[in-house]
Amino acid sequence: MSRAWMVVGLALVSCGREPESDGFVVGGEVFHDQQEFVESGSRCGNDLSDEDQFRIEMRVRDDLATFMKGKPGGGGGGTTVTGGTINVYFHVIHSGSSGNISSGDVSQQISVLNSAYSATGWSFNLVSTDYTDNASWFALSPGSSAESQAKSALRQGTADDLNLYSANPGGGLLGWSTFPWDYAGNPLDDGVVVLYSSLPGGGAAPYDEGDTATHEIGHWMGLYHTFQGGCSKTGDLVADTPSERAAQFGCPTGADTCTGAGLDPIENYMDYTDDSCMFEFTTAQDARMDSMFSTYRYGK
Repeated sequence: MSRAWMVVGLALVSCGREPESDGFVVGGEVFHDQQEFVESGSRCGNDLSDEDQFRIEMRVRDDLATFMKGKPGGGGGGTTVTGGTINVYFHVIHSGSSGNISSGDVSQQISVLNSAYSATGWSFNLVSTDYTDNASWFALSPGSSAESQAKSALRQGTADDLNLYSANPGGGLLGWSTFPWDYAGNPLDDGVVVLYSSLPGGGAAPYDEGDTATHEIGHWMGLYHTFQGGCSKTGDLVADTPSERAAQFGCPTGADTCTGAGLDPIENYMDYTDDSCMFEFTTAQDARMDSMFSTYRYGK
């Protein structure tokens, strides 16, 4: 199964380097600085190698061909949707008062999502919010029994409904998501998990304006990272996102790491820059989300 993991944790402080002041702290983990945090792989532990991506896209190509012919198994009978309202089931997992976010916090997160996706034609409708006080589930991690138990108990809806979980993942993860092509193989696993303090005003600065969820839902809709494949021609398989050699952090205006490709897409929600730096999906990303949603989620 393919997953996108955004990680906060697994502190890797270089030998001989003392943290500056109190260091760069995210999710209780201390790094020398933000660069070390990102370069350690702790911001994102996405397990998609280039080989994994190639294998997935070979399957996706076949699925899309079947879908376009409208044959059984193609998803949605060949119907293509280019936007719409996605119902959201929000699951707040907490441990006592820790992580017990308010309904206002949830509403603010939905507002951030609607603003981020407004130009794509997709919007999000909060159907329900439930609260579960469970210390084990609160510290769930990808592939753990706690994750399986929580999702089996809480998940609602079908393939075209978004189940969004807030928790305090083990290892300090910022969040992770399943991809649309994973749904058929394990429907109960489908959804997005985010660190509760990444919600707007949650305190995981500079990742506390709600765009961890924006980013992870991009994966849920079928997008790769903008730096997938580095400077290769295929990259993230989206034509209008310039290639970049590696994930960016902060907001490095003017960064240009792949010769001739154009400036790095630091403002894109699928990079790793600070929440305050991100503000766009591209036209081709929008088209890919439409295609993936139509093939794997619509009417399933």
